[in-house]
Amino acid sequence: MGAIAGLVLTLVLFAFVFWPEKNPFFQADKTRIDYLRERKDVVYENLRDLNFEYLAGKYPEQDYAEQRAALEDEAAQVIAEMETLEQRGMTARSRV
Repeated sequence: MGAIAGLVLTLVLFAFVFWPEKNPFFQADKTRIDYLRERKDVVYENLRDLNFEYLAGKYPEQDYAEQRAALEDEAAQVIAEMETLEQRGMTARSRV
């Protein structure tokens, strides 16, 4: 009886781990908008980190200003491309 229960448990765990929808190595195709949204989030996070580290005294004024300008330029480019794609009617895939 214990062997049957163990076999059933093993089969259930095997199905749970390797079922296609549950597979962590399966990656859905992303649209350009999805990629740009993720990139925008990363750039904003980098800006927050940069501001925090500058206020903590880890960056000199000139380095802070240069890095902040570069990140703001990148954010502006990403947002401009997102707006262009959205005007053309491209939207992100529905999120599950």
